[in-house]
Amino acid sequence: MPRLTATAALALGLLSLASSAAEPDPAARGRYLVAIGGCNDCHTPGFAQQGEAIPEQDRLIGAAVGFSGPWGVSYPSNLRLSAHQASEEEWLGKARRNGLPPMPWTAMQAMSRDDLAAIYRYLRALGPAGSPAPAALGPGQPIPTPHFVFVPQPPTSAKTSLR
Repeated sequence: MPRLTATAALALGLLSLASSAAEPDPAARGRYLVAIGGCNDCHTPGFAQQGEAIPEQDRLIGAAVGFSGPWGVSYPSNLRLSAHQASEEEWLGKARRNGLPPMPWTAMQAMSRDDLAAIYRYLRALGPAGSPAPAALGPGQPIPTPHFVFVPQPPTSAKTSLR
């Protein structure tokens, strides 16, 4: 009988290991979600030009290049600092609220709580780095930083060929 108990204990132990191995590390899942969500495109300076050449420890620190439009000017926030300055519940609440363009807020709102929590844990695992991004500016205020203009332009009169 003791042999059967030891075998059963070993089997239960292996099942426990298998189920924990099947559950992904939340920070690793967060890293994946940040990558497929394109978060680095705006929140990592130079990522559009250099991509994966930027070391992970230098990513998601916000940017001083703004996006201007009818709302004023918005800046990509330093996600690493925001995750370290808020509890998980506070950060999740902020991720669920609307903010300024061009941030895809509806995509964040469509994410599951577990996915948002995984992103938070990834940001926390990276550690705090960088400085806060500039504060948003209201419409008509002078813009002291480089910025992209998000204003639709009328069509030009030049003909284009569709090949």
